[in-house]
Amino acid sequence: MMPLAVAGANILASIPSPPSEFSKFSIGPLTIHAYAICIMVGIIAAMWIASRRWRAKGGPEDVVWDICIWAIPFGIVGGRLYHVLVTDPEYYFGLQGQSAHLSEIPQIWAGGLGIMGAISLGSLGAWIACRRAGVRLSAFLDAAVPGVLLAQAFGRWGNWFNQELFGKPTTLPWGLEIDPNSYNFPPGLPAGTLFQPTFLYESLWNVAGVFLLLALDRKFKLRRASLFWTYILWYGIGRTIMETMRIDAADTITILGIGLRVHMWLAIVMIIMGAIGLAFVLIRLRPLPDPGVYLKGRESKAEVAAGTTMADASGSEAQATGKPEGNKPEDGKPETGETGPGMQDK
Repeated sequence: MMPLAVAGANILASIPSPPSEFSKFSIGPLTIHAYAICIMVGIIAAMWIASRRWRAKGGPEDVVWDICIWAIPFGIVGGRLYHVLVTDPEYYFGLQGQSAHLSEIPQIWAGGLGIMGAISLGSLGAWIACRRAGVRLSAFLDAAVPGVLLAQAFGRWGNWFNQELFGKPTTLPWGLEIDPNSYNFPPGLPAGTLFQPTFLYESLWNVAGVFLLLALDRKFKLRRASLFWTYILWYGIGRTIMETMRIDAADTITILGIGLRVHMWLAIVMIIMGAIGLAFVLIRLRPLPDPGVYLKGRESKAEVAAGTTMADASGSEAQATGKPEGNKPEDGKPETGETGPGMQDK
């Protein structure tokens, strides 16, 4: 009888990559890419979570859609610019003797969205939309980041369909198979080489981060962008770990004699920024009163109307009882419930 451990190893000897024909399909003249589907599923999930959490914070539900109209395009453009300008400028602009591929710059469906660029420009788009809607960016970010992290988890599966962004060769039983005819297969390695499935590691890390953020928010009621900075810190740590395994093209930058991939340096910057931002919010801002979701002077019409209705109801009640508001007699002296000459002796 085959030992149980050997049987288990045979069951999971590797993770297959989908055939190239699975990466896209056609409906009439329209070509649908699996990478784009993963991105869209992530966006829908992120918007759903953000909407629920935003309502729970007391924010107007329609504002979420208004903000997403700005944040999503900004994020996609930022992610693509990061990939083109930071990840592989040599390929797109024909540097270092390579052929230029300028026509491929807008082809996001083929893969190539940098999360760090998406976060940066997406946050800018969200800030513009929040200012227009009269709500606080910090409140919206705290509501949105668990969903954003879940969207990133979905998006990493697009890398699996495209057979890209994998890690170093490995003999682990969950090593990733890559088609040796793929453009991304490293030259000089024999067919059948397995690679670290970094897309899977990062996806699982992001899912774990979603549960962590939700648990921390439920226990500590994090606000004033403290959940956002926790997200930045968590993702920075995970991305730093992943960069130690990845072998895709990336420039190496040497600082103080330490040479690291550019993505790892930026992930370390995210860790530092997240730690500083979180410490500042928790130490300096958290003790202050909760400012709510609206910018000062931009409170919702519903809240203003509710305040006016309460004031009108109070005035109507006073008129019905024949007494002015505050239970004061018409001569301006307070009622005590006692009358008569004996009052003068007390």
